[in-house]
Amino acid sequence: MGSERRERAKVLGARLRVLRAEAGLTGAAVAQRAGVGQPAVSKVETGRMVPSAEVLDRLSRALGLDESTAGEVRELLAAVEAASDADRSAGGAAPAGMTVDEEVRSAQLVRSFQCVVLPAMLQSAEYARHVFESAPAATPEGVGRAVAARVERQSVLYEPGRESVFVLTEAVLRTWPGTPALMLAQLDRLLAVESLSTVRLGIIPWRRPVPVLPRHGFTLCDRRAVVVEAFSGERVSGDAGEVASYEETFGRFEQAAVFGGEARELLLLVMKEFRDLGDVVTP
Repeated sequence: MGSERRERAKVLGARLRVLRAEAGLTGAAVAQRAGVGQPAVSKVETGRMVPSAEVLDRLSRALGLDESTAGEVRELLAAVEAASDADRSAGGAAPAGMTVDEEVRSAQLVRSFQCVVLPAMLQSAEYARHVFESAPAATPEGVGRAVAARVERQSVLYEPGRESVFVLTEAVLRTWPGTPALMLAQLDRLLAVESLSTVRLGIIPWRRPVPVLPRHGFTLCDRRAVVVEAFSGERVSGDAGEVASYEETFGRFEQAAVFGGEARELLLLVMKEFRDLGDVVTP
């Protein structure tokens, strides 16, 4: 986060903290009313996280702000976003792929399906670097910032009160950038994450037919939005009908996946194959 953006984010957070105190509400109460995680409220109030416009509106409603005060905090958010634009102009734009990170950080329930690339919240730093470097108009400076931000935002996986469900096709485990060693480290991370009480990791083995032919990856954030991913970028939709359609599709993929011990066995099998591959493949 650039210095100007950081300072403006702190101003926005401080104003929200004052408004919460004036309303006589705790951070937990605001989080419950707004439908976001309590850690997210804390991070927004301390300037460590910038809310999306949709999340800010939910916080405003939770605080019972009148239209004038709600407009004031929207203007403060606009100032933060203007500072972000200035930072990008000065240092090169961050590559595509950050939208899903922004949406996920304010959601309590995240459900992500992927058929080629690992979900953003499960990527190791080196894997994420390859993802961002492949984006259109990527710059070294932008890639570095994007990777650092992605890794930092993955901390939401460990926060109590959140639930993350990931469903992958086996093809995701076998579509690899870099070297076999990179994938071994990445798969080891998946094993570690799979053991978290806040995470469910499912894999659709290649031996099972898929219920729907997957066209792209997508991530559902609570029941309010879906992030649809494509080569050209990411599209966020809050349309209730479209979100419901993606929820139904995710449910079908989830039913086809294996979880728990079966998923771990599959990960260990693929890791063995990457070890064998590493003996014959050089960078």
